[in-house]
Amino acid sequence: MRFLLISCFALASLCAQPLPVSTPEKEGFSAERLGRMHRYFENLTKTGERPGAITLVVRNGRIVDWRTFGLRDAENNLPMEKDTIVHIYSMTKPVTSVAVMMLVEEGRLALDDRVEKFIPEFKGLKVYKGGTVERPELEDAVRPMTVKHLLTHTSGLSYGWGNDNVSAMYRKADPLGAPSLKEFIDRLVKLPLAFQPGERYEYSMSIDVLGYLVEVVSGEPFDQFVEKRITGPLKMNDTHFRLPEAKRARLAKIYSRREGKLTAQRGLQTGGVPYGGMGLYSTIGDYARFAQMLVNGGHLDGVRLLGRKTVDLMMMNHLGGLSKPTIGGDDSAGFGLGGAVRIDPAKSGRPGTEGLFGWDGAASTYFRVDRKERLALLLFLQWMPFDQGTLNQFETLVYQALVD
Repeated sequence: MRFLLISCFALASLCAQPLPVSTPEKEGFSAERLGRMHRYFENLTKTGERPGAITLVVRNGRIVDWRTFGLRDAENNLPMEKDTIVHIYSMTKPVTSVAVMMLVEEGRLALDDRVEKFIPEFKGLKVYKGGTVERPELEDAVRPMTVKHLLTHTSGLSYGWGNDNVSAMYRKADPLGAPSLKEFIDRLVKLPLAFQPGERYEYSMSIDVLGYLVEVVSGEPFDQFVEKRITGPLKMNDTHFRLPEAKRARLAKIYSRREGKLTAQRGLQTGGVPYGGMGLYSTIGDYARFAQMLVNGGHLDGVRLLGRKTVDLMMMNHLGGLSKPTIGGDDSAGFGLGGAVRIDPAKSGRPGTEGLFGWDGAASTYFRVDRKERLALLLFLQWMPFDQGTLNQFETLVYQALVD
């Protein structure tokens, strides 16, 4: 009986793992060097610099290191746990991009299709030329906005984060405050483009538009498409656009520092609208399954979402024809179809691999996949404003521990 109970507990533990479990040494990592990463995050959370963190490293399809640090709820002293749910915000974008590429593979749309073919409201959009917020001077677009422009943030759309007149118009219209994806589109098309489509990269609401485009092309609500075609088949059972009430106790709070004190905040709100650029909640284990699917070239556990060459295409730099073919300040990364692509590791100043692909979330979540090293690395904080420094340090601490 005792043996049977032990076996049942072992089986339950195994089934609870998102991916098979191995040891660092078997997968080419140094356990001693991974200890440097553990100490870094232990110190970060114990000193109160950050309330909590979860780290997960996967190589060869097996978990080699998975740790939790600190608290998900500082006021109630609740710990970060492996099944803690977080706002992943813009890490929704790669999921949406996969949805789009699935439809491309099915021949239901093409990267060079005009957006107006599927969303007629986009026909005849004007481009901001000058003038004021109240009386802008506009000009015609010299080329149509395409699906690829949306995937690569070269569409002419914006987030409205700047001090320019177009940003002021975005803030006044508040597209992401809409009660539905259709109303989001209706608000967005009333705004001028910030620049000509295909002219340059600017991080924007482009992927949110793609969520609505998937809805139109597939003929089903975007969140249902994602659940039926991506998160359901991948068994990402804790990944949702609308978090069920029964799971809310597992949700980590988002923190910032105000007047020197750790303070919980509401973060970005979606109102339950399934935005393709920012709408998902998830766990690090769930997202590791999505990341491993990409490492594998589009499949996981007998489920294939994309062909290998499609994943290859997503992980190429698609900004090559622009005057500035990179993103960010150090010019180490370009942009693929839905995520950043490391094109010059030396310029990043961090160990890594050419072709490293992934994206981050506004509350300081991070994932990258390194197909050459058969590696996926994930870090979940819940901290705003975005903590690029800690994310970069995590990347360095993972790669310095890779020894074989």
